[in-house]
Amino acid sequence: MKFYEILKNVILEDARIDVLSNKFLKPIKGKESLLTAEELFALAVADPLTKVEEGVDIDNFDGDWSSFKKTGPYVQWIIKQYLNLKPTDEDGQIIEPNSKLYKEQLKKTKRLFWEDLIKVTQNLRKFDRFKNRLDVEFRNIDKLSIDTLENLVSGFSLEKEKATRDEKKVASRTYEHPGADVVYRGPKWTIVKISRGDELGRDAACYYGGNMLGPGQGETDWCTSSPGYDRNFKYYISKGPLFVIIPNQPRIFGGFRDEVGRVSGLSGERYQFHFPDQQFMDADDDQINLYPFFKENPELKEFFKPEFAKSLVVSSGRDLKIDGFNSGIVGKFVSIFGLEELFNSLPETLEQIKIKNRDNDTIINIPSSITRFQNLKHLVLVNCVDSIPDYVCQLSKLNILGVMDNPKLTSLPECLATMESLEFINFKNTGVSSAPKSLEANGWSEMETGMWDKFSQDDETL
Repeated sequence: MKFYEILKNVILEDARIDVLSNKFLKPIKGKESLLTAEELFALAVADPLTKVEEGVDIDNFDGDWSSFKKTGPYVQWIIKQYLNLKPTDEDGQIIEPNSKLYKEQLKKTKRLFWEDLIKVTQNLRKFDRFKNRLDVEFRNIDKLSIDTLENLVSGFSLEKEKATRDEKKVASRTYEHPGADVVYRGPKWTIVKISRGDELGRDAACYYGGNMLGPGQGETDWCTSSPGYDRNFKYYISKGPLFVIIPNQPRIFGGFRDEVGRVSGLSGERYQFHFPDQQFMDADDDQINLYPFFKENPELKEFFKPEFAKSLVVSSGRDLKIDGFNSGIVGKFVSIFGLEELFNSLPETLEQIKIKNRDNDTIINIPSSITRFQNLKHLVLVNCVDSIPDYVCQLSKLNILGVMDNPKLTSLPECLATMESLEFINFKNTGVSSAPKSLEANGWSEMETGMWDKFSQDDETL
């Protein structure tokens, strides 16, 4: 190559991210730019040959384009695929841009593109390594679509992607399959954890689901392990690990599944848990009732306690809402492990606790650990308590106490009247026949039956 050509390539290579920025981030004739800075960054680093400075967080763009050392040769192809996305309807027909469905479907199409972008990167890595083994007509990336690229490189492997036949035979005895980890061996159960999102993890999910035969033909109905449904596996594994629970002694499940699966050699009865999506499924892919399941299998209850605790979602560490004990990850946690364990798992920054029992006659005991929440302002307990302990009065910032619809609640602690921050109490539809005598003596007034509020000094002067 002549010197000036080498120089030209070096200059273009160094400036390419600037060229792309100018091309795609500037508004065109009063319209919005083709890409946002975050989109351009994500698309650029999706090229496996793009190089950025060491230590740069490629999942969070900080606006610094100088972190690029080299822009890969496939960046513009990736951008082209993204900008040329064409949403389709249920029949696979391209939707007209002026259609009412266009914007909504385009949004969904883009979301799926971003979900599958990791796979595109992997396929480009394969293409770059093995393109000389492809027919000449397929060696130009600009002539390929994402689907065509995937089909062309599907037979190539950058690393080990599947377990061998011998490894699968061993797994039927030991439950140890490449791409997964045995994380618990107990007297009755073995638990396997699948965390990898690569092809080897995918192969493990297919094995433990017994779905190597094809969709709807396996030992389970789990969508995460059906061949041809990679998107389902990618969706779940991207949010958190899959846990497969297998009895040590094979059992028939559902009346029609074999005692021992003919693909995996594992028990016909097995379960799969995915905590981020609150999926606790049997072999038929039906939700199981966790309370009796763990009651019958206490060893599993103890193992999964930390996983439940990690899944508890509290808005900015301030709110806890339980709307029934048979729904939602928090409600399930309380019904299985109790309120004490829940309170010990939550941050002390809680400002609001609202617990409403919709499902059954469950009664909870308010543990002394509630005093951890010294920022608590609202405590509402509906149809779930039969007593209010005195240590609730230690919540120095409590402003509202609601204990409505608790027919088994027959009394309230006298110390409520002396709480400086408490201004409103609602105990309507309870078994409390009369309010604590100390309320009226301390400036409280009954608004209506079962509802009391405390007049402030300013109110008395009006």
